[in-house]
Amino acid sequence: MTDDTALVAALEAIQSRGAIGESSIARAIEHAEQYVRKVPATAGTLVDLGSGGGLPGLVIAARCPWLRITLVERRATRADLLRRAVHALDVTDRVTVVADDVKALADRSPASFDVVTARSFAAPPITAKWASALLRSGGVLVVSEPPADDPDRWPAPMLASAGLTDLGRDEGVRTFLRR
Repeated sequence: MTDDTALVAALEAIQSRGAIGESSIARAIEHAEQYVRKVPATAGTLVDLGSGGGLPGLVIAARCPWLRITLVERRATRADLLRRAVHALDVTDRVTVVADDVKALADRSPASFDVVTARSFAAPPITAKWASALLRSGGVLVVSEPPADDPDRWPAPMLASAGLTDLGRDEGVRTFLRR
């Protein structure tokens, strides 16, 4: 069994500052576990787009100690909360918080990540565009999906133009492969 004491405390501290809307931290962690299950064991790098309150990025950091993780959050106050949580979880050696726009990261580090995660980041076309810019060939994008499966949410032409292949929906997330 995993000891989540530090993780729960870090997320509760972020929640107390209004950056996590979910009332149950346990449920928020449970949802983030869906992302964890989609991270390939062979992945070495992951970037979480629009990290906000640290979900799923901080949970992934707690569960995947082999990963080098970049949390991208353009709002300085939220980025500061994330930095505090990274310190509290003692993962500063492998988790970096970037307080900038995703475009700036994509300009600096194109095709540099094995995994991109996004939870409430942006509409599908924007998410696909930036994930495609950041993913290496063979990398995966994992995004949160609404409860109803909408086949028009990720249209094939948009995915094709971003170089992504839909691997399907599983629980509350959808996974894509970067060709």
